[in-house]
Amino acid sequence: MWRREGGSGFVEFARLVEEALEDLPPEIRERMENVEVVIADWPTRAQLRRAGLRPGQMLFGLYEGIPLTQRTSGYNLVPPDKITIFRGPILAAFRTPEEMRRQVRRTVLHEVGHHFGLDEEHLRALDY
Repeated sequence: MWRREGGSGFVEFARLVEEALEDLPPEIRERMENVEVVIADWPTRAQLRRAGLRPGQMLFGLYEGIPLTQRTSGYNLVPPDKITIFRGPILAAFRTPEEMRRQVRRTVLHEVGHHFGLDEEHLRALDY
C-alpha cells in the first residue's frame, strides 16, 4: 500500500503521510488494500490535466483509479488504485510543520474520499 517516488528528503514528509494513513479507522484501512499511496515531488503535466488544472496551479494530491462505488462484479485482475501526495506544492504553500501536518492529513482524507466515491462537492462540504 505504500511507496515513495524520488530521492532523499522524503523522510519527515513521509512520516506525515504515514501518520494520516494510520489515523484512518481500521474499517477504512481494510477497504484500501488495493490502493497504493505514493509521494512525488511535483505533479506531471498529465496529472495536472487529469485533475483539470493548468501548469502552475497547485495540486496537493491525486486519486487515480476506480472508486469503490463504481466497481462492478467484473472488477478483478486490475492494477492497484493510486493516491499520490505531492510534496513540492505542500512545502511551497505551507510554512510551519503544523500547517503542513494539517494539509497532508486533509489531502490524504480528500484522496481517500475519492476512493470511496465522494466527489469534489461532497468533499468540500466535509472541508476536505
